[in-house]
Amino acid sequence: QLQLVESGGGLVQPGGSLRLSCAASGFSLDGYAIGWFRQVPGKEREGVSCISNRDGSTYYRDSAKGRFTISTNNAKNTVYLQMNNLKPEDTAVYYCAVLDTPPAIIQAMCVISSYVMDYWGQGTQVTVSS
Repeated sequence: QLQLVESGGGLVQPGGSLRLSCAASGFSLDGYAIGWFRQVPGKEREGVSCISNRDGSTYYRDSAKGRFTISTNNAKNTVYLQMNNLKPEDTAVYYCAVLDTPPAIIQAMCVISSYVMDYWGQGTQVTVSS
């Protein structure tokens, strides 16, 4: 069974940190593009960070730069999103998604809403609140 499973979400105070994990099963992430997206009820889903597991290129949305880090562990077939200095506006459900053919420019995966991802995870809630 091909699936992505996110974990690591939770409640954290402003300024705190969380590390989200996206574990793939049934297929290898080698050569894929993987993205982290988030959505707040009533708002459009937005790309947070994307990485090409083919060439290692990464993309971060402006609000994530300097605070979030995306990385892969091919041995564990898992992608991580380390989130530091979290802010209340980071509160959302976070999803990971994959493309089996990374775009030439990885930013496209994160910012072009019409991209059809191959698989999506079920999401993990991140709440930043004091």
